[in-house]
Amino acid sequence: MPRPSPFYSRTSKLSLSQSWKDWAGYYAAKTYDTSHDSEYMALRHSAGLIDVSPLFKYDITGPDAAAFLSRVTVKNLDRLKPGRVTYLCWCDDDGKVVDDGTVSRLDESYFRVTAAEPSVGWFDRLRRGYQVDIVDVTEKLGALSLQGPTSRDLLRELVDFDIDQLRFFAIQACKLGGVDVWLSRTGYTGDLGYEIWVETGSAEKLWDRLAKTGQSFGLLPVGLDAMDVTRIEACFIMNGVDYYSAHHCLIEGRKSSPFELGLGWTVQLDREPFVGQAALRREKEIGASRLMVGLEIDWESLEAVFEGYGLPAELPSAAWRDGRPVYDTGKSWIGQATSGVWSPTLKKNISLAQLDAGQAAIGNEVRFDLTAEYHRHLIPATVVKTPFFNPTRKRQ
Repeated sequence: MPRPSPFYSRTSKLSLSQSWKDWAGYYAAKTYDTSHDSEYMALRHSAGLIDVSPLFKYDITGPDAAAFLSRVTVKNLDRLKPGRVTYLCWCDDDGKVVDDGTVSRLDESYFRVTAAEPSVGWFDRLRRGYQVDIVDVTEKLGALSLQGPTSRDLLRELVDFDIDQLRFFAIQACKLGGVDVWLSRTGYTGDLGYEIWVETGSAEKLWDRLAKTGQSFGLLPVGLDAMDVTRIEACFIMNGVDYYSAHHCLIEGRKSSPFELGLGWTVQLDREPFVGQAALRREKEIGASRLMVGLEIDWESLEAVFEGYGLPAELPSAAWRDGRPVYDTGKSWIGQATSGVWSPTLKKNISLAQLDAGQAAIGNEVRFDLTAEYHRHLIPATVVKTPFFNPTRKRQ
């Protein structure tokens, strides 16, 4: 049975839908209202507050902390300055992705790692020879994601420092409404936003401070359904949806490398040895066989399929994650669309997809598998530049 997060006493009372899912053993709201539409609009036009406490969180400290993390991830963490955050992934010996997440350098020898899956066993297995302490602080820390164009203005009313000086992917200890927190300019929506890390004993006080001040900034509590729409618009991949952890794959074909997932930019090869380095060097030399791309699915063709049955066009009300085959124009299978959504902001039907490298060029036309009235159809889709949504305010 799922457990309540540190904010459950507040989120449970706000949920009109009582629509919940199990996220890493915690209750997580899918929507607060009967539909996620208003919550999505808050993320894109005002501000939304998402309970992301179920993220796995690990504090890694000690004189060898930077060297250890540089060994187990694809980045050289020696270069990460205190007060900065980086996004990365970690791989097995074959260069296949185990998980992705963020690393924050809170002090010279103090790092915090977030992960989608339990990772303490993997880290502990690789710690031999390093003077490091690895502590699972998942239950000790609550986490909130405050996202949207008015999020900075809201925080300006509450924090004890100049919020305008907090750079993109920076983190700082501060007081927020009198509560001690770590505040990072990060998020999973592709918009201006922040994440707030707080001791569980102060979680309710923090929520109340944000909710009260947020009334003037259009703040709404937001569930996972709305966040899922925004992360697809931003082309953020998800473990267990757009790829599978190498630890869980029964066959090699299900595993993915960073280059195949569009994460090649996170890989720093020319440095001291790290897990998966040799395999990744070989792959970079020959090129990845598959690539993660964005697809724009032709709306008029989709509409025509449903018109053939005397029906209006039908789309899922939320983002889909069940995977759809993708074919070339000759009807040969070339990959799969892993998750997609109708974007209310872009007014486009979009998808993330992993395709054969030869079919992944921007502008290439492919065929997307659509089921209507239990019949399967192939409709045109185009490989497009990503991310789909990338507002300048995110980094400004």
